[in-house]
Amino acid sequence: MASSRSMCPVPPPSGCWDLFCSVVDNFGDIGVCWRLARQLAAEHGISVRLWVDDLHSARRLMPSLDIGHAAQWVDGVEVRRWEATFPAVEPGQVVLAAFACRLPEVFVEAMARRSPRPVWINLEYLSAEDWVADCHALPSPHPRLPLVEHFFFPGFEPQTGGVLREADYAARHAAFPVNGFRSALGLPPPAPDELCISLFSYENAGLAGLLDAWRHASRPVTCLVPEGRVVASLAPALGAGRLEVGDRLQRGALTVQVLPFVEQRRYDELLWACDLNFVRGEDSFVRAQWAARPFVWHIYPQEEDAHVVKLDAFVERFGAGLDGGSRRALADFWHAWNRGQGAAEAWPAFEAALPALAEHGERWVERLEAAGELASKLVQFCELKIE
Repeated sequence: MASSRSMCPVPPPSGCWDLFCSVVDNFGDIGVCWRLARQLAAEHGISVRLWVDDLHSARRLMPSLDIGHAAQWVDGVEVRRWEATFPAVEPGQVVLAAFACRLPEVFVEAMARRSPRPVWINLEYLSAEDWVADCHALPSPHPRLPLVEHFFFPGFEPQTGGVLREADYAARHAAFPVNGFRSALGLPPPAPDELCISLFSYENAGLAGLLDAWRHASRPVTCLVPEGRVVASLAPALGAGRLEVGDRLQRGALTVQVLPFVEQRRYDELLWACDLNFVRGEDSFVRAQWAARPFVWHIYPQEEDAHVVKLDAFVERFGAGLDGGSRRALADFWHAWNRGQGAAEAWPAFEAALPALAEHGERWVERLEAAGELASKLVQFCELKIE
């Protein structure tokens, strides 16, 4: 279904936006892009072409996606395979390059020929670092072509691009039946003193020690684990040969249940149903904040520990409204979890801080709302730039 480069360019629908996603982290990059694409289409009436270089990973988030087709419509979004030999297509009114991915040169040249020229946005990773507000929306002229790229930074201040959240999120959260959700998993209503945890994480050497701490807890601990990378390291930590979707193990006070891979809207419900959420990457990191529950962020590791700077920046910003003890417990546990060692030792203080973190989560949501919603701010910015 894909056009060859030699074919005449196919004009896009009026007002079309092109969104390019190069999948780096299995689900982190495509998770943000797929959420943004659906929101632009559903809430802003924009025709979106989502170009993805890994349809296998994308299909986990889009179960109806047929990886054998190079072009198809899913949930109101045109999903296109981003191939090495890029087809001859006319660029849309707006071109979004997610997370500094390199656009195909043939497409960039087509952007320069288009009249009027498209608005070109480099959608950056979310960061709490102080410099983000100063760099947000800065222009960058192309060194050779008559094009200008603008850097769009998601962030936690009104001077940034804000964070993604659908218009119906608050209503869905308010109407969520936690007991119905648990019943569908075969779980009884939560016990008064139960601690329910979701674990969506990268592989972690500190997992075994933390599971042992939960096994010896003084109250029931239920750990719900969506299918993913951490499941492989979960089995040996629990003394099991192998764990598959649907398996449930009990070890002392700890009950572990492996869930099917959770699509995005259902993932929100998993976060709402739990008292503590372990998340990874960017998309689940943002959803955990909107859920207003205590959470632990396993940030995507980078060379030379560049990710630690980003982690510290968020801990400082997020922890500003916490009491000193809770803030230290948060920082100590997050650092231990991201190092892959010391999480079990840091757990008692972090567990003691959970009530304070739960209250703080509600206040933090107000901070997020003040920063603004990313899709809406992106649309407003582009409308001002469209010729």
